[in-house]
Amino acid sequence: MTYLEIVNNVLRRLREEEVASVQSTTFSKMVGDFVNDAKNLVETAWDWSGLKTTLVVPTVSGTVTYSLTDSKDKIKTLSVLNDTSNVFMEYRPSDWFNNKYYNAEELSGTPQYYTFSGLDANNDTQVDVYPKPDGVYSLRFNCVLRNEDLVNDTDELDIPYLPVMHMAIALLARERGETGGTSVPEYFSIADRYLSDAVALDANKHPDELVWYTP
Repeated sequence: MTYLEIVNNVLRRLREEEVASVQSTTFSKMVGDFVNDAKNLVETAWDWSGLKTTLVVPTVSGTVTYSLTDSKDKIKTLSVLNDTSNVFMEYRPSDWFNNKYYNAEELSGTPQYYTFSGLDANNDTQVDVYPKPDGVYSLRFNCVLRNEDLVNDTDELDIPYLPVMHMAIALLARERGETGGTSVPEYFSIADRYLSDAVALDANKHPDELVWYTP
């Protein structure tokens, strides 16, 4: 469902006129803001299937730090695979990396470990790898990549729209202070129900993610 369609769905439920564009009126712009607020809340509530993707990073010999292009700071890493060497890479904290690169003897070879290293000039997440690559290796970051705010009328959600729509209604009902029949707590309860149902449906695709495995 597009940004405009969600905004018009919200407007109808608030007994307001539909618009031709999210930017048509001051009120529709505000509805659009609340839709994005709701989107961000729903996106962070679960690792949605629609947000899962793989970022492939080719290493350069002698280079330790790499940017995950277009990841911004909304990325959650699920697993990292050194596809060239056919091994899963392991996370290590930054102090571990500092010890390896500055206190211990520096090694070069196939990358086996990674850590996060702030943001680059484009505000994309950076990672460091160890050992320092001695050639070109293909690193596959399997991750959940949450999206930027919806902007254009035709922008579409990659997550279920019903929780987003009803959460936006609840937020707007609280903002208006009157709801014309349904109380604000009821609206939030309805939104939470849509969210829990959507999570349950999506979780069925990945039942292993709900099981805690001890090492």
